[in-house]
Formats: sequence, structure tokens, C-alpha cells
Amino acid sequence: MERPKKPAAIPVSPIQPTPQVSISDDNSRVTATLPTGQRVEVLLYGATVISWKSANGRENLFLSDKAILDGSKPVRGGVPLVFPVFGPPKADHPTGKLSQHGFARNSRWEYLGKSSSESSTLPNSKGDASVKLDFGLSHSMIDSSKWDYSFNLTYSVTLSQDNLGTSLVVRNTGSSNYDFQVLFHTYLAIDDITQTTISGLEEVAFIDKTQGAKQTEPAKKAISITSETDRVYTLASEKPLAVAEQGKPRYEITRDMLSDVVVWNPWVEKAKSMADFGPEDGYKKMVCVEAGSVSAWNTLEAGDTWEGGQRIKTV
Repeated sequence: MERPKKPAAIPVSPIQPTPQVSISDDNSRVTATLPTGQRVEVLLYGATVISWKSANGRENLFLSDKAILDGSKPVRGGVPLVFPVFGPPKADHPTGKLSQHGFARNSRWEYLGKSSSESSTLPNSKGDASVKLDFGLSHSMIDSSKWDYSFNLTYSVTLSQDNLGTSLVVRNTGSSNYDFQVLFHTYLAIDDITQTTISGLEEVAFIDKTQGAKQTEPAKKAISITSETDRVYTLASEKPLAVAEQGKPRYEITRDMLSDVVVWNPWVEKAKSMADFGPEDGYKKMVCVEAGSVSAWNTLEAGDTWEGGQRIKTV
């Protein structure tokens, strides 16, 4: 006998696509892809982001075609991570035995796993909007004879539909205070350096490292690259920076707890002098806009934690 009133069928929500994460066969790199097509690739050596592509396949990071990716030297391009010292260390400083830019970019990191944002329940949702990859490095994983402090680093790379975030958490797990510097050495891909401008630094004085670290007054205009450029800007605010090509916005960079910005391009002669930089005229296709904390030392007391990061949006 049929019941006069059948219970309504329970609606079943469609399974939403989720980000895909894979580890290479040789366990050297981690790749994440969003359901909407955006993609990021991270080399475990240095936890270096070596590729970040938009949904249309456009590459947003410059990687030298001569970059060494076998773990024998730091990567030329992508987003190398500088820690705990920026530039050549001074011999009389506790970082004095380290190589230029420290050990983070030339150590093998551990992949700690992934997490995703919650999927939208909207009918037209294309699945999870972002995926975060976490990597770890600790005191026991480096040559402590060159820097004997207890630490734990957690580096997170977050891929979203229109942006890439990188953040670092530094934990002092020992009983001694120590000083450190940090920088995300980001190589942005561009079409033509002669048509590229960087705005947001017009009113900021800078150190010009091509002129013997000369303190230089604010330029009062957007930055155009016309020669070798190596500048360190210290900003009082965390206002966004913008990179434009032919007057059209390409990237917007926001920073958290990072008061310095380095702008770098090797130009003709320096590009020729670097064995791992290529093609020879590759300087036309890149500009480094690097968020960091490098103009002074950050002191981390025993048991304390520091965190900072950046987000690069394609526009």
C-alpha cells in the first residue's frame, strides 16, 4: 500500500572539485593546482617557489633558464627565501660564518602538508578558492657549526585564484636571544622592463647599493628601471605597492610586518657576469620587488615567535 504522502527526497549537494597537490617522483618538488587552473610549484631545496601560473597559463615569476634546480646552489629566480641574514654577513656578527643571504635558500626543507579554504555552497561554485602548502626547517636540519641557535621555521605558500601569499613564522626554541633578517626575494615576470613602473615608493628615501650604499632622497615619482638597480627602501607604512606595464596594472603587493622593500634588476653587464642568469637579455623580462625586514636586525627572545608575510595579486 502506498503512503498518501511520501517524504520529500533529501537534496544531495554536488561534490565540489578540490585543489590537487602532488609530489614529484624524485621527492624534490611539490605542485598545487586549483580547480580553476591556477598553479604553483615549490622546490623543497630552499622551499623556493619556482613557478606561479594564472588560470590562463600566464607565468607570473621569472626563472632563469640557467637556474640550477638540483639542490647544489640557490635558485636564480622564483621566490628564494632569505634568512637569517641579508647580503654578505659581517665577520664580527653571529651570522658571520654563513653564506650570502643565509641558509634558508640552500637547505632542504620538509613538506608538512596542505590545507584548503572551505568550498562555497553556491550552485555555481568552482570549488575550493585557495590551498596552503606548509614547509618546515629546524636547527637539526642545518650545519649548526655556522649558526648555533635553536629555531623552528614554518614557511607557508598560499595559492588563491588571483594572488600568491608567502609567510614565515620564526620560533626561538632555545634559551638564547638571537638576531635575524628576512626577505622574500621575489622575481616578478614582466614583458618589457623599459615599459615597467613601480609605484608606492615615491616619497621614500632609499639606500642605493650601486652607489656604495649611498643614502638617497625620495625620487618623488614612480620607479622606472633604466640601468642596474639595487635599492633598499624602508617604509613607515605597509601601503600596497603596484607594478604596471605600459601604464596598466600587473601586480599589487601587500606586506605584513615587513618594513623594507628591495628593488633589483641586474641590467646588461651584471646579467652577463652571472653564470646562472639567462637568457643574457633576461633582465628585460624581470624585476625583483622584494618584501623584507633587512635594514636593521630583528631580535627574537628565547621562547618568542615572529611572523611576517606578503601577498602578490595579479591585476
